Amino acid sequence: MVGIVERLVPDELWELFQRVVPEAPSRSQGGGRRRHGDREVLAAIVFVATSGCTWQQLPSASFGPSGATAHRRFSEWSKARVWAKLHRLVLDELGARGELDWSRCAI
Repeated sequence: MVGIVERLVPDELWELFQRVVPEAPSRSQGGGRRRHGDREVLAAIVFVATSGCTWQQLPSASFGPSGATAHRRFSEWSKARVWAKLHRLVLDELGARGELDWSRCAI
């Protein structure tokens, strides 16, 4: 059975996302919490964007990261232009497969 993370971030999207997301900063040995996986955080962001819930309402039990963590990573990825890069990759991929209908495109 496919979980909510895999439904919100299918393997094909995940493969594209991994090509544009910056590498996680390395931490020095020692304390601190384990960093939540990028796929789980991306699923949480997709959930917030598509469900209409706020970051604070994010059901972290379903995803792992809290709303604050998801929002912080969303902000980091926004500054790194991850969304624009991902958008371009998705368009390129769909175009290569002939799955884009350019007849209704406005420039």
